[in-house]
Amino acid sequence: MDLGLKYAPVVIMLALAFAIPVILMTIAAFTGPRQPSERKMTPFECGIESVGNTRHRESVKFFLIALLFIIFDIEAVFVYPWAVLFRDLGIFGFVEMAVFLLILLLGLVYVWKKGALEWE
Repeated sequence: MDLGLKYAPVVIMLALAFAIPVILMTIAAFTGPRQPSERKMTPFECGIESVGNTRHRESVKFFLIALLFIIFDIEAVFVYPWAVLFRDLGIFGFVEMAVFLLILLLGLVYVWKKGALEWE
């Protein structure tokens, strides 16, 4: 089979994936109404008008705790495939997972001792 014919569906799909958004955005730009007003340009959230400054700064603690949650949550996901294949992996799999969980636990203890989990 010719290499060009082999990848033709992929090339067609990529061309469509790029062409459709460009075509739709072009149509919307030419046919969409343009009547900006003060009411349309005011920021809102969930249909409720904003009160006060909408650009307040969040504490770094918030982002730190969010990142730590994501890291430990994703790491915990690796335990599920191990549990499914526990018997097939044998002692090697058990030792590997024990080392993995030990490193994860050491990371948690380090973060805890640094006070990163304290919300003030």
